Amino acid sequence: MVRPVKNIVIVGGGTAGWLTAGLIAAKHRARLATGFTVTLVESPNTPIIGVGEGTWPTLRTSLAKIGVSETDFFRECDAAFKQGAKFARWTTGAADDAYYHPLMLPQGFAQVNLAPHWLVGARGQSFCDAVTPQGRLCDEGLAPKTITAAPYQGAANYAYHLDAGKFAPFLQRHCCDKLDVRHVLADVQSVSMTDDGDIRGVVTKQHGEIQGDLFVDCTGFRALLLGDALGVPFRDCGDVLFCDTALAIQVPYETETSPIASHTISTAQSAGWIWDIGLPTRRGVGHVYSSRHISDEDAERELRAYIGPAGRDLPARKIPIRSGHRETFWKRNCVAVGLAAGFLEPLEASAIVLIELSAKLIAEQMPACREVMDIVAARFNATTHYRWGRIIDFLKLHYVLSQRSDSAFWRDNRARETIPDRLADLLLLWSHQPPWLHDEFDRADEVFPAASYQYVLYGMGFRTQIEPQALADERVLAERALRETAAQTERLRASLPRHRDLIRKIVEHGLQPV
Repeated sequence: MVRPVKNIVIVGGGTAGWLTAGLIAAKHRARLATGFTVTLVESPNTPIIGVGEGTWPTLRTSLAKIGVSETDFFRECDAAFKQGAKFARWTTGAADDAYYHPLMLPQGFAQVNLAPHWLVGARGQSFCDAVTPQGRLCDEGLAPKTITAAPYQGAANYAYHLDAGKFAPFLQRHCCDKLDVRHVLADVQSVSMTDDGDIRGVVTKQHGEIQGDLFVDCTGFRALLLGDALGVPFRDCGDVLFCDTALAIQVPYETETSPIASHTISTAQSAGWIWDIGLPTRRGVGHVYSSRHISDEDAERELRAYIGPAGRDLPARKIPIRSGHRETFWKRNCVAVGLAAGFLEPLEASAIVLIELSAKLIAEQMPACREVMDIVAARFNATTHYRWGRIIDFLKLHYVLSQRSDSAFWRDNRARETIPDRLADLLLLWSHQPPWLHDEFDRADEVFPAASYQYVLYGMGFRTQIEPQALADERVLAERALRETAAQTERLRASLPRHRDLIRKIVEHGLQPV
């Protein structure tokens, strides 16, 4: 007898739970009349972690898919634009040591690889500035679009910074009001199992047993379903990524008209780094560090020194970080999303994008019946393992390329035994040929494209051996692309508004729907 999968139960709220609920409900809305249901069970007593304020451009697609108005999102989530990340003091530690990882691809990226041409004739210009306007836009505090641009469209590629404490309730209202997600406020006391080892339901204090066909574990670090009930162990990657603690402080602006950075600022410290994220009403500033290399007291001193006098009396919140992920993500009829699946230091804002990618994959490959679920689960696990591995590689790249030797933290990060084998192989390859569309970067499950590796490699002074003669066939095409970058930079600098000014206009007048 075929057992259809029609009742989806998501346990846990927050960004992970509600974004997953929204993407599944929107994808399968036509099935609601046939008895398909999405239920989210959330404890009324569990606070939101709320550390992830940075996102990737994929969130624009996700919000559009579930029918969210970009104007409402800005009005209700204290949102700002994000055009990339600026990394300061990562390479040498000097005061002028900085580079950008922007969100725009290099000019003409699908037609020509500009990296070798820049390496041969950089003329003192940074790689970012040579191939994209976005670093200049960030330097000058400009927005990526104008008020007349269509929702989710821009002159420059963009993501968002947001208030995670406001984002989850915003998604909740939308999912319940527009997508018919059933919201159950209840404390889960235990998990009931079937004879064959599936989860039958969650037993709650307020509403008894809530049964389902597929369970999505969004219970945070505890992993109540996948970890506790199904016994899937956690794979720690602290031997590769050392940072295990964060201290976070919310910093007010000096005035209501203070500029808002349209990029994340990540500034390296003696044993970690400090994030600085600008929202319309405040800055979120935090120190991510390795407790093996610095004490909590010294880490807090570095954080308050970075903020300056304004941060002297502001409270700091301590957040433990356990870098790693579950050994498998979908077991039997349970799949983990968000912190229940794992967590990595927020160096490249990977937390929310992993939620999106996982939720999208679940929604698109929703098993029709229990009989095919294990096949879907195996494909999901293969894709998700690959994604986690590549993100770990990419985060480690920032540390491996550093030339800093002023502390044990930076020296230890370059020890060969801490570098994943795949990353070591790629670094050897890239010392002779720059990354581009080969190197497996055409995979649909790739989070960071070849361009991201180029921005970090050449922003941090990595050298690839280039034979100038080998570039002759592409020289005209490359020179045209570099000239177009310069022209595009001037056009956008002249036409784009100041970041804070655009946010104010969106809140007051709204973006015009298409």
